[in-house]
Amino acid sequence: MTFTDTERITRREDLERRHKSLVKRRRIILFSILGVVVLFILFVVLYNFTNIMFGVTENIESAPQNGDWVMFHHDQAHTGSTDGAASTNGTLKWTFTAGDAIHSSPVVVNGVIYFGSRDHYLYALDASTGKELWSFQTGSWVDSSPAVVDGVVYCGSNDGYLYALDAFTGTELWRFWTHYGVRSSPAVADGKVYFGSDNFQLYAVDARTGKELWNIKTDNMVISSPVVTKGVVVVCSMDGYCYTVNAENGRHRLKFLAGAPIGSSPAVDNGIAYFTTSAGKLFAIDASARNWFLENKLSVYWRALYVYGVAPKPPEPSGFLWSVLLGFNNPVGSSPTIRDGSIYVGSGNSLMSLATTNGTTNWTFNTAGWVLSTPAVTDDAVYFGSYDKHLYALDRATGAKLWDYLTGNIITSSPAVADGMVFVGSEDGTLYAFD
Repeated sequence: MTFTDTERITRREDLERRHKSLVKRRRIILFSILGVVVLFILFVVLYNFTNIMFGVTENIESAPQNGDWVMFHHDQAHTGSTDGAASTNGTLKWTFTAGDAIHSSPVVVNGVIYFGSRDHYLYALDASTGKELWSFQTGSWVDSSPAVVDGVVYCGSNDGYLYALDAFTGTELWRFWTHYGVRSSPAVADGKVYFGSDNFQLYAVDARTGKELWNIKTDNMVISSPVVTKGVVVVCSMDGYCYTVNAENGRHRLKFLAGAPIGSSPAVDNGIAYFTTSAGKLFAIDASARNWFLENKLSVYWRALYVYGVAPKPPEPSGFLWSVLLGFNNPVGSSPTIRDGSIYVGSGNSLMSLATTNGTTNWTFNTAGWVLSTPAVTDDAVYFGSYDKHLYALDRATGAKLWDYLTGNIITSSPAVADGMVFVGSEDGTLYAFD
């Protein structure tokens, strides 16, 4: 078949139009796919790494009543600090003997002191006399420190349950089972109870019913007690990470690699979270920071390439402000306490005071045993226990000893201070009250 010149031109023009149309369609499809990919990436970034779609509710936190020490380390921020003065000469007012060692730290609310013991019981005593008001038996050790909010006591047990009890009668209201021990001390805010478990998880449950609201998984036990501040939960894990999550829904915000197991609990002051690791490091991180996309996965390869000299030095992890080594081979189980620009924390055989700005040491007080007890701080004094069996009171400004008291065994419990009195438990099974 032959074509005329006109037919050839017409056919060529038709083929060119079809080609242009095909190219146009392909471009449209390509740009549409690219647009969808860009929108998807933008959605992922906004969804996971910004507050635009899931912002925090900054008023999710609570403050204790004046004179009360309502949970481990006093308050939601775990400052471990309270206004006013307490015992100035270490006069023993009363003692109460439980059936076994006391690791749980006492709390004080409305003239009643609550604490747990390794005899499997949670106790309520009259804070002024030491008279037992009630006791509640769990299925195992009670190393968790209770939290008392709105007439309810929340406390974990090594039997795997978090218990909610009537604060006035000790009557059980509900229990929540995690299958593994609950050594983490609960924090309560906005009608929710936050706590960790030895099953590697952090939980939020309804404070009224005990119904699970959400949980997040870590890679090891969560012994650390969570902090709830400005809509963010800060908690550490034995997997070597410090986590921050949205208090409303548990959405991840920051997973900070500290490089060593963390059994201590964080303290937050002015938006900065302070915590210690078992390797003896004290960290300060921005509690509002967030990871960049795939940070913890990509940073592993980046660090490896840097070691081999084929990549520049990687940046510090998101949220990092500073860190200091408190001492080589010093066991650090004490949680930091914050007051007026100073951090108070146990390290090895010492209690240390450091600056919140950069970790510079202000003073150091040495004892004859490890200091794993978390200190309590008032206007003028710092109170803490030691493996040398003593409870110490130091001048907060200078670290000079004000007084000490010898108990019958080591002290790992953190003291509580309320209404001018100091309370602490010892592994001799006795709770001591000083006036």
